[in-house]
Amino acid sequence: MSVMTIFLGYLALGAAAGTMAGLFGVGGGLIIVPVLVFAFGLQNIPPEITMHLAVGTSLATIVITGASSALGHFRQGSVYRPWFLALLPGLMVGAIGGVFIAGSLSGGVLGTLFGIFVLLLATKMVFGLSPKAGSIAPGKFAMVVAGGIVGAISALFGIGGGAMTVPWLSRCGATMTQAVGTSAACGLPIALVGAITFMVMGWGHPLLPNWATGFVMWPAFFGIVVTSVPFARVGVRLAHVLPAHVLRLCFALLLAVVGLRFVLA
Repeated sequence: MSVMTIFLGYLALGAAAGTMAGLFGVGGGLIIVPVLVFAFGLQNIPPEITMHLAVGTSLATIVITGASSALGHFRQGSVYRPWFLALLPGLMVGAIGGVFIAGSLSGGVLGTLFGIFVLLLATKMVFGLSPKAGSIAPGKFAMVVAGGIVGAISALFGIGGGAMTVPWLSRCGATMTQAVGTSAACGLPIALVGAITFMVMGWGHPLLPNWATGFVMWPAFFGIVVTSVPFARVGVRLAHVLPAHVLRLCFALLLAVVGLRFVLA
């Protein structure tokens, strides 16, 4: 497989991930990680590091796409700074911990855990399971603990964490606008700290392919970033055309297929 063919594939992946992120209102990591695992397999990258390389690269792309999203929400005034700052220490420490947990697991175990996580998200979407909105904000300690959990799980699976942060903030009394905006801001430190830690942890690994720094694959990173941001706007436009319940069920079905693929592999 030629270098040009591989890069064109990454561009297509970015376009698909961006479109789905805009269409379904979720971070692209849930799409990027499984497709990168498939793409790296076609390139004969050793399976021992395929999952780690996919997760690290996904986090690196979220640094760019997440920064764009967070800036937009910040300009709109939808980032609630007190809660973001309360979550921040936990997010950063949790992200580092999540990467080290990933490093202690084999590629097969990490892939299975990813599949289970995706299946749980699919179930949540199908049945509309979410915590009830609250009105009492928790104390600083609870926010740090919550940030640590969100950061660890997000870094472990290469996602932005919105699926967990939005329900938590809603339960804390945030409006949906505040929850989404603050969640977008939270995804940036998770991705940045997680990606850097994955690079450091994988530095000098004997099985790494060319053009990788630790567990971040740069051709995949650039290809995804170039197309994901503009195609996210396409997804947003489609989301305003298609019925909401159809979108939710379609995405849940997609997640179920992806999750089963990882669990059964």
